[in-house]
Amino acid sequence: MARTVAIGVQDFEKIITNKCFYVDKTDFIREWWEGKDDVTLITRPRRFGKTLNMSMVEQFFSVEYENRGELFEGLSIWKNEYYRKLQGSYPVLSLSFANVKEINYANARKKICQMIAQLYVKYAFLLKCDFLEEEDRAFFGRMKADMDDVDAAMAMHYLSKYLYLYYGRKVIILLDEYDTPMQEAYVGGYWEELASFTRSMFHAMFKTNPWLERAIMTGITRISKESIFSDLNNLKVVTATSNEYAVSFGFTEEEVFAALDECRMETEKNKVKQWYDGFIFGEYSDIYNPWSILNFLDTGKYHAYWANTSSNSLVSKLLREGNRRMKEKFELLLQGKSIRTPVDEEIVYSQLDENEAAVWSLLLAGGYLKVLHQEEEKWLEYGEEAQYELALTNYEVERMFHNMVRGWFQRVDADYNDFIKAMLYGDLKAMNCYMNEISLEMFSSFDTGIKPSHRTPERFYHGFVLWLLVDLRNRYMITSNRESGYGRYDVMLEPRNWQENDAILLEFKVFDGEEEKSLQDTAAEVLLQIEKKAYAAQLIGRGIPRERIRRYGFAFRGSKVLIKADR
Repeated sequence: MARTVAIGVQDFEKIITNKCFYVDKTDFIREWWEGKDDVTLITRPRRFGKTLNMSMVEQFFSVEYENRGELFEGLSIWKNEYYRKLQGSYPVLSLSFANVKEINYANARKKICQMIAQLYVKYAFLLKCDFLEEEDRAFFGRMKADMDDVDAAMAMHYLSKYLYLYYGRKVIILLDEYDTPMQEAYVGGYWEELASFTRSMFHAMFKTNPWLERAIMTGITRISKESIFSDLNNLKVVTATSNEYAVSFGFTEEEVFAALDECRMETEKNKVKQWYDGFIFGEYSDIYNPWSILNFLDTGKYHAYWANTSSNSLVSKLLREGNRRMKEKFELLLQGKSIRTPVDEEIVYSQLDENEAAVWSLLLAGGYLKVLHQEEEKWLEYGEEAQYELALTNYEVERMFHNMVRGWFQRVDADYNDFIKAMLYGDLKAMNCYMNEISLEMFSSFDTGIKPSHRTPERFYHGFVLWLLVDLRNRYMITSNRESGYGRYDVMLEPRNWQENDAILLEFKVFDGEEEKSLQDTAAEVLLQIEKKAYAAQLIGRGIPRERIRRYGFAFRGSKVLIKADR
């Protein structure tokens, strides 16, 4: 009989005692303990079981779960006598920053301080101990939401000391989703303040803490050492390209297929793979996101579960505000192609506005992209950066990005398809109105450019119009930059049934002040180019009458656009 699939449960004890569906990841405890690293930072995309694994580790080691070995009976870790004796033997301090998503620094700082204050409330029994000095008791009394920066920085340091004095064993510290406040700080514009605050806290908690046995930090990104981990030279970093703990977070294909068998969904394996496979950690491929798989097991319906679990506000901001080159690469990804770029897994948030590679690195860390190939360092010339071949992770992510692009247009006009409707009806005036309106609203001169000597502005509009045409794939075969006649057209829409729909050719050209006096001249030149180079030859060769082929020339200068038509 299939176990009950519980959605959103991140408490290990609750899952085990209620006999809910669970994929055994307890071998992570053994692998981590045998690694003997002081502080381990593990980065994985959101909804990859980080919080559940942290709950599992806490309940395995914590003295609060002494003699609770029944939680682990039948699981991998319990097969080893050494680890059975280790269970419930350490004081454990556990914090999560997952809910620190504030609009300003004051609120973020206050929430972190409230969490620390609550830990002191939990351990208030320590105040009854004789080993505490008056100074320590006074420190306890200052642990409130409005504590000053010095007390906040030292709070976890001193609590480790007090627990060590009480239990006679050093402390294990678990910090889940450490970087959530950092991402919100970047979006909210208070990065420097929060980085300074957390830098002091992490230094006292992880670096100069003599009462620390070991620690685990989890998050989505590896924030640069200079930002918040300065002098933390005892930090072991495990990212998406590392082999350590590769199958401890996320489901392997074997685990997914076993779950489908258990739930009597054997026939869905190929489609589940198409939708949700694609994550790669280190040398291990075919990793699946647990959130999507659990939701599919629960509902039996295909949906972008993982991709829709957050607002994706940072991703949207970076792609919308990125330069032309970044938008062109994003277009290639949406077309199912790959891009090549350097990758630096140490995220420097201050560089996200100006360093394209930093953005792709963030998307890789977030699980939106996967590595298809990586150049080996030994083959590089001195000073060269290794290039990574990246692609969208899977079909679920592809759907998310298409919906995100539609959302950008919907914020400008409630009816995102106005341009498409106007084009299909041959309403040239409406096409011009729509394109100019959205160009003024959404595009900066950095996007569209004004120099005719560079083709990047043309490529930008080319990519933008291709996004608009996505919903026409059922009616048209849409191709781009293909040979026909005596050249390469920009965009061709070949109707699947030409008796019902006209064929359409689209060509783009930037205004050239040295050759043309106005946008009217540029648009006329575009239409003449379509005719001279016989771009319609391919359509005519397939039996489509010349009178059923529409030609549109797009001329633009900066954000000003003029579209002319010619049958």
